[in-house]
Amino acid sequence: MDRYSFLNAAHTAFFAELYDQYLEHPDSIEPSWRSFFQGFDFANEFSDGPVEQLSKAYNTTEGVTNGGQIQKEFAVLKLIEAYRTHGHLLTKSNPLRDRKVHAPDLSLEKFGLSSADLGTSFEVAKIIQLPTTTLSQILERLEKMYCSTLGIEYKYMANEKAVEWIEKHYETLEAKFDNEQKKEILGKLIEAVSFENFLNTKYVGQKRFSLEGLEAAIPAIDFLIESAAEKGVKEIVVGMAHRGRLNILANVFKKPAQEIFSEFDGKDYDAVEGFDGDVKYHLGLSSTRKTKSGNDIHLDLTPNPSHLETVGAVIEGISRAKQDKKYKSSPSQVLPIALHGDAAISGQGIVYEIVQMAKLRGYKTEGTIHIVLNNQVGFTTNFEDGRSSTYSTDIAKVTSAPVLHVNADDTEAAVRALLFALEYRMEFGTDVFVDLVGYRKYGHNEGDEPKFTQPILYKLISKHPNSRNIYSARLLEDKVVDESYVGTLEKQYKDALEVCLEESRKNEFAKIRTFMQEEWEDYRIVAEDEMLKTYDTKVSKEKLTAIAEVITKVPEGKKFISKVKRLIGDRNTMFFEKDKLDWAMGELLAYGSLLVDGYDVRISGQDVERGTFSHRHAVIKTEDTEESVILLNQLKDQKGTFDIYNSLLSEYAVVGFEYGYALTSPKTLTIWEAQFGDFSNGAQIMLDQYISAAEDKWTNQNGLVMLLPHGYENQGAEHSSARLERYLQLCAEHNMYIANCTTPANFFHLLRRQMITDFRKPLIVFTPKSLLRHPLAVSSVSEFSEGEFEQVILDPNVKAEEVKSLVFCSGKFYYDLIAEREELGRNDVAVVRVEQLFPLPVDKMKEAIAAYPNADDYVWAQEEPKNMGAYGFMLMNFHEVPFRLAATKAYSAPASGSSVRSKKRHAYAVAKVFDKNL
Repeated sequence: MDRYSFLNAAHTAFFAELYDQYLEHPDSIEPSWRSFFQGFDFANEFSDGPVEQLSKAYNTTEGVTNGGQIQKEFAVLKLIEAYRTHGHLLTKSNPLRDRKVHAPDLSLEKFGLSSADLGTSFEVAKIIQLPTTTLSQILERLEKMYCSTLGIEYKYMANEKAVEWIEKHYETLEAKFDNEQKKEILGKLIEAVSFENFLNTKYVGQKRFSLEGLEAAIPAIDFLIESAAEKGVKEIVVGMAHRGRLNILANVFKKPAQEIFSEFDGKDYDAVEGFDGDVKYHLGLSSTRKTKSGNDIHLDLTPNPSHLETVGAVIEGISRAKQDKKYKSSPSQVLPIALHGDAAISGQGIVYEIVQMAKLRGYKTEGTIHIVLNNQVGFTTNFEDGRSSTYSTDIAKVTSAPVLHVNADDTEAAVRALLFALEYRMEFGTDVFVDLVGYRKYGHNEGDEPKFTQPILYKLISKHPNSRNIYSARLLEDKVVDESYVGTLEKQYKDALEVCLEESRKNEFAKIRTFMQEEWEDYRIVAEDEMLKTYDTKVSKEKLTAIAEVITKVPEGKKFISKVKRLIGDRNTMFFEKDKLDWAMGELLAYGSLLVDGYDVRISGQDVERGTFSHRHAVIKTEDTEESVILLNQLKDQKGTFDIYNSLLSEYAVVGFEYGYALTSPKTLTIWEAQFGDFSNGAQIMLDQYISAAEDKWTNQNGLVMLLPHGYENQGAEHSSARLERYLQLCAEHNMYIANCTTPANFFHLLRRQMITDFRKPLIVFTPKSLLRHPLAVSSVSEFSEGEFEQVILDPNVKAEEVKSLVFCSGKFYYDLIAEREELGRNDVAVVRVEQLFPLPVDKMKEAIAAYPNADDYVWAQEEPKNMGAYGFMLMNFHEVPFRLAATKAYSAPASGSSVRSKKRHAYAVAKVFDKNL
């Protein structure tokens, strides 16, 4: 149904009356009329109100003719609205071929007009920044604004102010560049094209994932950076995949070309022990740029793996950390820019998760500029097979973000599009997308043959001039430059590259650049021996008492439900009366002690404020107003800040975000908690490509903590195992910590160790479920004030000389085993807990063996099936004694869905510990 069909039969007097009613009581009129008046805001466009203006223009004594003319004014309004809404479907945004036909009907007849009206002047022209002028000129203007090489989608947006702003600014976007700016654009195009040509000549057939076909991105991003600095942006964080990365590194981030050439030559890295590096088009860079306006702007291009869109989540976390730490009062001074491929942005689900984070309290970054390097093909897949949506950018509609579509052959349009995107982001603090439509000159990589799968497309590409030649021809025709100017620029740039190539040949090694080096100046990369040391993590009883006094009392004058009051009161009792602290109390004391010491704490994940198992209650809500109260932010002498956020129902993007946050803020204890431990497999790419390998690939330290609830409580396959075996398989050399603690105090010391060292490693903690309230899983205050993190805990309840069977286990299974031992009266069995599984404390395990000299039966016990848990890891890494396995047989699923069957299997694993013959 045409939303403006009601105009056709309306009477002028009715317009005036309705408009007056709208001004006084906008909610009282029919929604379509309200939308009409709001959208066009005639009162601002004309000196009088819109209806009065039209009435004055056509004397009412003219009768029927007058009414018909006013109807035509509104018909032209409808036409303008149609161009604003549908014009993007008619843009000439594809440099190679005609667009797929979507056929919006913008004919004059559709709107009750005809060619006879082309010479008629219309007042409504003022809406699109024209004086009263003819319909012919209005159409020419609309075609130029909405259907040329640059188009825009925005009419789906709910924010009326943003819509009005876009119409006002976009419809004046055709401001011309002066000759100096045109020369700058040409210079950057020459750099972009010449860089690719140089590599193609010097390193024939090597993979570089060139930018050819989308070179307009280089001047566009360059102008964006210059303009951002003028608008007060202090830091830009860029994430992108491999396409065009080397060109951006060289010509935007100013990475020395000789370093890139050394990487092409395949040189080894200079002496950094335990560093394997990565391919050249995955590496990151941090630099500070002095802009033409004299401002310094810091640039970070984030390292990334081949998993195309993962880095988008990481740059959001990096940006948020910078905003929190350095730009709290003006967060828009940090600008995230995400570059996408068209196939990736429409095909990778993480993009949706990231976009949904954009306005959330715990994750927003005041707007990201998304640039799609649209080459119309993904590897070998044509776009018709790569998406169902009209555009690859249709994800933008999720958060009502505007999208600009631009032809990459029109470099000036590309520059205008990014400058407009920057203006919008700085004005509204929300996302904006730019779809830069070009092509890919070669195959997916330079050794690939694209004609195998796209022969017609690549026949077109082979005949198509590059954007430098198109733009230089235009400037030559306009006499902005001459042939010698263009030739000189090309020669100067090529000569500079030749010098860099010669310099690179003099170096034996490739240079290593640490990403965000400034943030990590006080930290060092360490090997396994440092990770196995004991660190002083104790906290004085006085300090613990001061923390406990705050977090075990509800604030006066506020109303809480009785369960909350009882819970907080129980914590007071356990600390001040019983001296038996449970898991949650140990955890909260760890956070409190770090806050007092000057560290920040950030926790996010699904339902973390309360905790999935209702144990944490770091945020308590008042009963009457639902005000959030965080007791950990009310500590005496508190130097750090405690932030905790319930996340959206995402693992992949949220883990990536928190990884980026921890990468940027080593003085923040950054924690992600899974709702159930095995849900972390939704973020498996982040685990494989970042958390376990980033230090080895990119020298990036990271202190992210992952809390993964783990334990077999007969809850089925998906609520039992956090897949311990998978993490252990990722462990090597000195890449991360893996722990499975059994006491609140040990967990306390583990969290504190994570922050007090002068290095950072990811920490994966398999946290309990049933132990959260287990009567034996408690610690005394003295264990916090006098203890340390114990990597291996000996059995305190048996006489060493009586022990015949020495059982090693990890985590919650310990409590099941000692309960069975007590039931059987088997004092000849000792149960030793391995609290840290990686780095494996081999020496301490040897000491445990020596502590029980009469043992002759050595058991590895686990509640997980034989093919899961830590058993395989132990077989590979601990050879001091032959282990007898006490576990269930191998299964494909971690646990049975039947509680009866699950209990039987569990009982069998426990029984095997005490019976060698099972």
